[in-house]
Amino acid sequence: MDKINIKKLRVYAKHGVFNEEKTNDQLFVVSASLYTELRDAGKTDDLCKTLDYGEICNVIKSFTTGNTFDLIETIAERLAEKLLIENPSIKKVWIEVEKPDAPLQMDLETVSVEIERSRHTAFIALGSNLGDREKYLSFAARELNRAHGCRVMQVSGFINTAPYGSVEQDDFLNGCIRLETLLEPLELLDLLQTIEEKAGRVRDVRWGPRKLDLDIIFYDDIVVSCKRLRIPHAEMHKRAFVLSPMSEIAPDMLHPVLHKTVAELLDELAVES
Repeated sequence: MDKINIKKLRVYAKHGVFNEEKTNDQLFVVSASLYTELRDAGKTDDLCKTLDYGEICNVIKSFTTGNTFDLIETIAERLAEKLLIENPSIKKVWIEVEKPDAPLQMDLETVSVEIERSRHTAFIALGSNLGDREKYLSFAARELNRAHGCRVMQVSGFINTAPYGSVEQDDFLNGCIRLETLLEPLELLDLLQTIEEKAGRVRDVRWGPRKLDLDIIFYDDIVVSCKRLRIPHAEMHKRAFVLSPMSEIAPDMLHPVLHKTVAELLDELAVES
């Protein structure tokens, strides 16, 4: 991917653990690489089709001088987040924050922190079979869109499906969301569980009735397997109520383990049943 580099922007600001660092300006040196698409700008010579790096420099300077943090790690993290949220055309950022005058009483040139942060695409399965089911699914979509660092890109239609498992209960309403997020997988899981709790979900019966059920189906093309989370969702390829709404908004999404698209998995499931 193309990138714009900003190298060694010198800023005087107040950051550090000690009181004198919070009251006296010190030198900080900030560098950034902004990953974006520059082909159209290069072919048209149109400023509107690229990033105004002068304005980005102003944002970096005003952010660094307008805040006070203990850690340069926090400067880098919050700055990366701000640049990604405020500039949808930036797909990934690399940030380095240097503190040449760090109070270490040693002969060194500088200390610095480097981070890289990017946008991610996640697919979230929605389900409800208690109360006003459509209201709960719509509530989930709104909460996800409001969450810091998240943006709902697409919402599938909702479908009525028979319950999964052996517990006798009412039919579910199911759907799927394409989500753009800055959250890492476990952070996203925490957010989903918080939204479920706000909707009044009680976790007492496995595969039992619920006001709202939210599951991460895909997260980019990565594979995650830990105690709290598996991505892709372990059972998604067996569930038409996941594959059907998924196929509406992302039929060509490739399962990174099975190496089949969502549309192919849905077709195979239809043949088996």
